[in-house]
Amino acid sequence: MKRVVDAVETVVRIPGYQEFVLAWAPPVAMNDFGPAGALMGYDFHWTESGPILIEVNTNAGGAFLNAVLADAQRACCVGPSPSAGDVQSRFTTAAATMFRREWRRQRTAGTLRTIAIIDEDPQAQHLLPEFLLAQAQLEQQGFDVVVADPGELIADAGRLWVSGKEIDLVYNRLVDFALEQPANTALRKAYLHGEVVVTPNPHVHALFADKRNLIVLSDANALRELGTPEDDIRMLQASVPRTVAVTPANAETLWADRRNQFFKPARGYGSKATYSGAKLTRRVWSEILAGGYVAQAFAPPGRRRIYRDGALVELKVDVRLYTYEGEVLLVAARLYQGQTTNMRTAGGGFAPVFEMGDQPGNPT
Repeated sequence: MKRVVDAVETVVRIPGYQEFVLAWAPPVAMNDFGPAGALMGYDFHWTESGPILIEVNTNAGGAFLNAVLADAQRACCVGPSPSAGDVQSRFTTAAATMFRREWRRQRTAGTLRTIAIIDEDPQAQHLLPEFLLAQAQLEQQGFDVVVADPGELIADAGRLWVSGKEIDLVYNRLVDFALEQPANTALRKAYLHGEVVVTPNPHVHALFADKRNLIVLSDANALRELGTPEDDIRMLQASVPRTVAVTPANAETLWADRRNQFFKPARGYGSKATYSGAKLTRRVWSEILAGGYVAQAFAPPGRRRIYRDGALVELKVDVRLYTYEGEVLLVAARLYQGQTTNMRTAGGGFAPVFEMGDQPGNPT
């Protein structure tokens, strides 16, 4: 999986690729202020032929929680292993270093002091515990950290403020990737004027996480024309399912082959408004045809059996690599039932991934 990450990161650095994908990005994404994107998420399905990259996310949640889960599971369930140790402590240190690097990538002077973790109505988010955990852990690293709704932000005097406190860096957990909603006006203004460091930001999302980018990453000819090294092309061909834009020209073909396709909104996130072609209705298909969707060749998720209420049940599983600048900071899994990943499945949700060394079939 790390080799797949390396290949994607290589492509994203190619100027021709950047020019190509920014052509369909919103205007707010055009400027590169420097940040590389905090806690990227590379999501994989593990198959008999190896890892399949389903998508890349710039707002990947759960990292701080999963570091704690990993330590808890090691303490009760796992003996000594090559990756044993205080995962939470190592991850928190790495996260602090990451935010300092993000700050330095945009600022040539000064010191990062205040961080705002921003999401829409954070008190109502199911990952609020993670926000509070991140706040506590980053404060232990010497930062002043607040958790806030974007509507609480004020852009004034060339700075971004919340509750009278000047903010140096925003850890952006919003799913309004272009900062278009009225509640995000202050953040958008401060971002565009370089008054605050925002990570991840619209530029990073446009380069990595717009689902239309998978069209390029899964097309060997397009990659070759961009000057991608052949080793990286081979890696991406083996690991990125073929992805195409849904258009009137290919609608009939895609409908006929829908059972082998998975449909995603180009600027979507997580499992919102994503559909398995096997269960697609004509009503939903008409919404997909209205525009803004890609079709990705279906790659079945892995399976894991667990005991739930004394009965053995089978859950689907995907694996997420949390990365920064292409380096893996943490590995976790998500267990679920249904068409798409979710946090509603009894016995499902996040789960730690343990590294067992270089063994055949080892997903890490």
